[in-house]
Amino acid sequence: MELPRGMKDFEAIENSNIEHVRSHFKKLSNLYGFSFMEPSVLESLSTLETKSGPAIRDEIYYFKDKGDREVALRFDFTMGLTRYATAQKSMKLPAKISAFGGVFRYDEPQKGRYRYFHQWDIEVYGKKTLESEAEIIELTSRLFDSLLLKDIVIDINHRNLVESYINKIFETTDSDKVADILRAIDKIAKKSKDEILTEFTKKGYDTAKLEKILEFSQVKGTISEVEKNFDTEQLESWDELKQLFDSLENRGVSNVRINFGIVRGLDYYSGMVFEVFDKNSKLGALAGGGRYDTLTKAFGRDDIGATGVAGGVERIILTMQEQKIIPEVLQNRVAVVYINDEMQKVAHSITSLLRLNNIPSDIDLAGRNLKKQMDHAGNARYAIIVGPQELENGNVVLHDMKDGKEGTISLEKLTEDPNSVLNLEKP
Repeated sequence: MELPRGMKDFEAIENSNIEHVRSHFKKLSNLYGFSFMEPSVLESLSTLETKSGPAIRDEIYYFKDKGDREVALRFDFTMGLTRYATAQKSMKLPAKISAFGGVFRYDEPQKGRYRYFHQWDIEVYGKKTLESEAEIIELTSRLFDSLLLKDIVIDINHRNLVESYINKIFETTDSDKVADILRAIDKIAKKSKDEILTEFTKKGYDTAKLEKILEFSQVKGTISEVEKNFDTEQLESWDELKQLFDSLENRGVSNVRINFGIVRGLDYYSGMVFEVFDKNSKLGALAGGGRYDTLTKAFGRDDIGATGVAGGVERIILTMQEQKIIPEVLQNRVAVVYINDEMQKVAHSITSLLRLNNIPSDIDLAGRNLKKQMDHAGNARYAIIVGPQELENGNVVLHDMKDGKEGTISLEKLTEDPNSVLNLEKP
């Protein structure tokens, strides 16, 4: 029996790593005043087609249910949260919403992303303001800081800036042509320049103009570096980006830069866009987002705008593993082992006591010998060994699973206050 292609089972260590990211995300989103919710896993197909049209069907799971209704599995949180937010006529604005969970995409499976994977997501709905965008980027930066990830850069751009430059170079206002060229820019991280030129020249685009656009997409750096090397006066929305960077600097966010190659692939982005990268990794973007006022408008709400960001959890975990900072997710656990069958009853009593004091504890249920019990305890922070000689003196042995050191501790003290005796690190 095999799983469908692109699906996987999440084992204990993977779930623990996902929960680690989730706990950091929930703590920060609460700190920043976001309300945590989970939108429906199942949406009407028409909802997911709201902005992209039927073309989105190639990228998602959709089917007819038993009532012959066309439905689909969510491919991100933005569509569901926006559907929810735009339907709440009495919702106080700005509304700040966060979510965390699994999403489904019918993409080619790749390292760091199966067809079912996990995302974290934050959205702000309300009047369009630069400070909403700055807050989204600030929280994103702080999340990667809290996960102890190093060499993280947030590349920022503006869709209007890129689209106006395309209009100028190709002397067109045709939205379909502009969207096509945006797709060419979006492919630069995945394909070579020659491959893109070949593909789009075949579609009838002028090679010299394409080269100019691709050259433009390579511009990146600080505000001053970009202004030094490029005539920014010809760019629409450049001043808006400068104001955003001023706000981020005021908030103490310094790991940001301009990158004219960031356009984001989804059609609903309408303003500022950004993506997050580990500068030393080839995994690709760890998170991405931006402003998408056209989506709230498509849902029938001209009166509110929206900006948000989502991050790929599995890809973030892979990055943590590359940087060797993935946490020892079981480090606060205690294993209770026993020398012989006569000690088993006491060992179970100690285990129950620890659990009553909210100390994660394991004990062998199969009656195995001490060596096999200790082998099984390898992921615990400590092992408590219950032996007849020590127990006769009112003690048990505390074995440090990190350095192998051990000593006796009073069973009475362990019973009275196990947390202080074990002195476990707080998760």
